Amino acid sequence: MGLTEKMMEDVVVAMKKGDKGRVNALRYLLSQLKYAKIASQQSLTPEQETDVLLTATKKHKEAIDIYLKSGKEAQAAKEQQELDIISHYLPKQMTEEEVENAISEFIAQTGATSLKDIGKVMGIAMRELKGKADGKMVQEIVKRKLA
Repeated sequence: MGLTEKMMEDVVVAMKKGDKGRVNALRYLLSQLKYAKIASQQSLTPEQETDVLLTATKKHKEAIDIYLKSGKEAQAAKEQQELDIISHYLPKQMTEEEVENAISEFIAQTGATSLKDIGKVMGIAMRELKGKADGKMVQEIVKRKLA
């Protein structure tokens, strides 16, 4: 069963429970997946589906930051709730320790020794850790290890 089919089933369950917030969040995700499918003019691969979810995750995180900075806690809480729903469909996220270990391996593979080599390490890291780790966390760890 694909991600879209799972989400459709979850929409039905949420509707039966009367969980409007979950229904709205899932419908939003389904629409984003549908737009991506139309744009690519073919069925989405699991990686492309994950990319759509990661984009939605990034938008929600940015919205939360904006709402919190402007003192709109209620909207930030709503965005956080939707972010939690999206996170349920993403691959299991790596811990910071797991990311550090992976980055140490990437540094060894590339022979990076200074911040000048950050591009080499980040290229491999983002390709290998895509969907499994937050990009900002990866970048911070790479900078810290190369500094």
